[in-house]
Amino acid sequence: MNRRTITFVVVGVVALFVLVWGVRKWRFARSHESTDNAQVDGHIVPVLAKVGGYVQQVAVSENQSVQAGQLLVQIDESEYRQRLAQAEADLQAALATSGGSNGSTGQAQAQVMSASGQHSALEAQIVAARATAQRTAADLGRAEDLVKQQIISRAQLDAARNAAEAAQANVIALERQSSAAGASVTNAQAGVKLAQARVHAAQASRDFAALQLQYAKVTTPEAGIVSRKQVEVGQLVQPGQPMMWIVADTGAWVTANFKETQLAAMHPGQAADVEVDAYKGCRVDGKVLSISSATGAKFALLPPDNATGNFTKVVQRIPVRIQVVGGCGNDRPLRPGMSVTAHVKTR
Repeated sequence: MNRRTITFVVVGVVALFVLVWGVRKWRFARSHESTDNAQVDGHIVPVLAKVGGYVQQVAVSENQSVQAGQLLVQIDESEYRQRLAQAEADLQAALATSGGSNGSTGQAQAQVMSASGQHSALEAQIVAARATAQRTAADLGRAEDLVKQQIISRAQLDAARNAAEAAQANVIALERQSSAAGASVTNAQAGVKLAQARVHAAQASRDFAALQLQYAKVTTPEAGIVSRKQVEVGQLVQPGQPMMWIVADTGAWVTANFKETQLAAMHPGQAADVEVDAYKGCRVDGKVLSISSATGAKFALLPPDNATGNFTKVVQRIPVRIQVVGGCGNDRPLRPGMSVTAHVKTR
């Protein structure tokens, strides 16, 4: 076989290979929509300080795996223990005023009982005073008859009249004292309600102090891996200050930003194929989970406005979330931020 024949054979084989490769690419492109504007995403949970104070202990290190509820940071809690003790004392004082929940009588309830007793005693005295007034009034009537008959002297009549007036005045005085005692009972009952309100306020303050003490222990909100730790022992932290982040173990997904012209035949549930740049030959199986309701540019700090007069049409991209069905194995994990190329089978 001469050199010319060998050249034709080699060119033919190469052309056949290119043709087969081109046909496969053409068929793949007809049934798939692809983009390399895609990355791996996941739940990244910030760990924030809920209370301020000096850090006594940092129980984890960078890139350490942690479980939910595990201690991360211990903040000095001596101040919060003192606040809790003060709140406990205030609660006990409020309970002593209003009466405890075990049925014991408090100061406010004792005042109600005392005022009620005085009011009852005055009511009994009023009954006796009215009886006396009735008796002296009857005596006065008989004395007036006897004076007309000249059986008794006028001095005795005056004495009977004075006794009747004194008895009636005593009834009036006791009725006024009873009204005042009734008002005292009402005031004492209002004092009980006020004392009970102070108990509720003291209880809330005690619960808040206990919660603040609990917040001094910063625990893991999610199981995952510690990342970007920026807290050290002896550091003074403030409420709301980020101390580290937890990359949660709740699974990763792919966010692929497809052009708006690629979404005509795309819908949730379609199969997807994802190539991971970090792992050569790794292809992740997935499916379309959802399609964003707005373009990515609409959430930018300065979103485009086509009504400004200098309109230039630019093809927009819409985020598509792809659920990862099968990964590349435990030795090749998908980490948030990794670059990937996503292919969605639309036909």
